[in-house]
Amino acid sequence: MSFTIDKKLKTDFDELELLENIVDELNEVAGLDEDKKGGLLLCVSEGVTNAMLHGNKMDDSKIVILHAEAEKGKVSVSIQDQGKGFDPDAVPDPLDSDNLLKTSGRGVFLMRTYCDEVVYDKNGTRVTLVVKA
Repeated sequence: MSFTIDKKLKTDFDELELLENIVDELNEVAGLDEDKKGGLLLCVSEGVTNAMLHGNKMDDSKIVILHAEAEKGKVSVSIQDQGKGFDPDAVPDPLDSDNLLKTSGRGVFLMRTYCDEVVYDKNGTRVTLVVKA
């Protein structure tokens, strides 16, 4: 059995409130443990926040497209913005001593830490996060 969710989110941080319910619905099918589920929620929140803030530049005429699929033991979530894109490999390492005290710049690192797969495509305007049980 598989389950799919497609959402168009406004570029508005209030939309982040929807993500917990989305992850809960996906997890009903996937059956992730609490740690994996919590990591997925953190990463989806980071991805959507980055799409709104850095991709769409908080332009309320733009949307974030979320496509998610769940099957037993696996969740895949794609998050796409309407920005110009970026090179994820050019993001400074948050563990570098010059960056430790910065208040931002950890999203890409967190996604790579908590997800089994992180794939950027469409010139960095879409990230796909995969978490396996």
